[in-house]
Amino acid sequence: MANNLKTSKKREERDFFERVYDIVARIPEGRVTTYGAIARHLGTGGSARLVGWALNKTLAGDRSLLPCHRVVNRNGELTGKAWFGGDIMEQLLRSEGVTFDKQGRVKMSVHLWEP
Repeated sequence: MANNLKTSKKREERDFFERVYDIVARIPEGRVTTYGAIARHLGTGGSARLVGWALNKTLAGDRSLLPCHRVVNRNGELTGKAWFGGDIMEQLLRSEGVTFDKQGRVKMSVHLWEP
């Protein structure tokens, strides 16, 4: 019985991650979305951190081509930049025309994309 519960939980996590990846793949160039917006779209509004965890998993897997750099926190801060190394996340966003305020945050009123 315990093995069935573990298997079921892993399947649910995998399904959730796949749904996150589907949304991230649709974020248009020059736009960003937030961890929370993805979670709300999936009907799991309190799981923004799990969205971040799912994106963290992409760096080691076959989904390294997903535009994960287009996911920021609700304030437009590049909280995922540590996983990219240096300023790569910001450079990728700037190369797509994303603009930043004086505090280094994405101008959300201009670039926010809601899934």
